[in-house]
Amino acid sequence: MTHCFALDLKDDPILIAEYERWHAPGGVWPEILESIKSAGITSLDIYRTGNRLLMVMEVTEDFSFEKKATADASNPTVQAWEELMWKFQQPLPWAKEGEKWVQLERIFKL
Repeated sequence: MTHCFALDLKDDPILIAEYERWHAPGGVWPEILESIKSAGITSLDIYRTGNRLLMVMEVTEDFSFEKKATADASNPTVQAWEELMWKFQQPLPWAKEGEKWVQLERIFKL
């Protein structure tokens, strides 16, 4: 199953370049990659245009957003990563309180 999300980066070329360095090969902490894989996320891609990000996730049939959120909340390394990433990120104008990545609704499929 595929899920897509959007989030904005702060519109600052220096911060955007630093964010991209964190996401270049070898930049993401190994513990973060393991937390993603162990949750049942089989593929995760992030795309950027301007300061807008698009994340595409492929997940297993037994993947659960609730289980991933619970695991992340109790993992200090994930929390540290999220705090670091928030230096670069900002919520979309229509995001709910406390929501970072906003799930996209598919409106067309060929």
